[in-house]
Amino acid sequence: MSENVIIFDTTLRDGEQSPGASMNTAEKLRLATQMEKLGVDVLEAGFPAASDGDFEAVSEIAKKMKKIQVTGLARTNKNDIDLAWNAVKHAPNHRIHIFIATSDLHMSEKLKMSRDQVLQASVDAVKYAKSFTDNVEFSAEDGSRSDQDFMCKVFEAAIEAGATTINLPDTVGYAIPDEFAELVRYARDHTPNMHKVVLSVHCHNDLGLATANTLAAIEAGARQAEVTINGIGERAGNTSMEEIVMALHTRPNFFPFTTNIKTEQIYPTSRLVSTITGILVQPNKAIVGANAFAHEAGIHQHGVLVNPMTYEIMKPETIGLSANKLVLGKHSGRHALHEHLKEMGYDLSPGELNTVFKNFKNLADKKKHVLDEDLEALVQEGVLRTTEIFRLEYLHVSSGTTVMPMASVVLTINERAAKGSDYGNGPIDATFNAIAKLTGTDSELLRFTISALTGGTDAQGEVTVRLRESGLVALGRGTDPDIITASAKAYINGLNRLEYIKEHPATVIQ
Repeated sequence: MSENVIIFDTTLRDGEQSPGASMNTAEKLRLATQMEKLGVDVLEAGFPAASDGDFEAVSEIAKKMKKIQVTGLARTNKNDIDLAWNAVKHAPNHRIHIFIATSDLHMSEKLKMSRDQVLQASVDAVKYAKSFTDNVEFSAEDGSRSDQDFMCKVFEAAIEAGATTINLPDTVGYAIPDEFAELVRYARDHTPNMHKVVLSVHCHNDLGLATANTLAAIEAGARQAEVTINGIGERAGNTSMEEIVMALHTRPNFFPFTTNIKTEQIYPTSRLVSTITGILVQPNKAIVGANAFAHEAGIHQHGVLVNPMTYEIMKPETIGLSANKLVLGKHSGRHALHEHLKEMGYDLSPGELNTVFKNFKNLADKKKHVLDEDLEALVQEGVLRTTEIFRLEYLHVSSGTTVMPMASVVLTINERAAKGSDYGNGPIDATFNAIAKLTGTDSELLRFTISALTGGTDAQGEVTVRLRESGLVALGRGTDPDIITASAKAYINGLNRLEYIKEHPATVIQ
């Protein structure tokens, strides 16, 4: 009989630490709702002590979730634990997740604590958290670079104090699969009471080995995998949820384990994370990338036509991709749109549906067919936006081979109209200069990416920008059939996100 692996998703906490990936409470709630639909076992909703905004988001998620375990992260101090408990206590199923570093490097350089102090802090914190809930997880930060015997000693003490899950992180993505598997076995064999708890692993992707390390750990005895959607997260990211789940699903002969994940919800969840964060999924990303089920080579195409399994080791329908897509057009009604959006994972309120339907009709007048990618962009534009301080009302651009590019812009700034114009090296540069002058921003454009959402000359352009101001980084995303308008929307979205981050500062931890 197959054993079950617990899927612990930290997209809303560790994933949000991707540069510019900050989410507001409404966005986190929508994503948490989709996580419950996906079948995630444990949802790390945030780090309540990081900011008032993070506390609010975790608390609101805890109130809304019905089945999923909601956990909040906390350091080994009473204030963090109090905040974590007060945030997650509203959930029917809750957990407090405590962490402290156990590597000599982190203890001496970061914590300025001795081994005995770290050991005592761990015990005290777990006991204090245990006074609120029976469900306490303990993590040894930088576990893969810790002295093995000391780490096992801390684990033993944490379990004795009441921890029910023990997490062994590869915090900086340093481990190699065989080495990490051996460390998991060592922890199991040299922690006398480890059999009383669930052993978890949390891997980072700095060497591109997060998925391999997590699978090796599961084979070695770990029964909880800490992951993120699309593998987003600190630095090079975290273990990718979809890769772990589909590896277990596709190779049961090698991995005799199951999960509670509803695999057909993987792709919709991946798209939602990308839409909310503005972090595009690379085309060759395993499982959910645009090329994951694409075949260009003639011999591959022939094989797939004869039998898909010749070059596809899993069916696209398994992760929620369907070749039979309903194509909507200008004659499609509100009910058809609503039902199709629900199939895509968007259960919109009447007000939200009205907004999307209006924008859908406007787009359908410009395009013959409106595809799923277009609908996702409309939801992003109309529903999932960060609270808007700046809003685009009007844009006119003059450009050409013999004309100095100039942009005239009308914005709404805090509900007041403002208009202005400026010149630039090109139409987009002129547009950005005009917007920057009106908003008074001093942001630096770090990255500008443009792509087509779908095929055809009438495809919507999707623009992603990365902006930096005063050390803060934010991503902006915009879509429109006109790429200059899409660029303006992306720039303004990035500026709005910068304003949100300024108002909701968060402590970043690894």
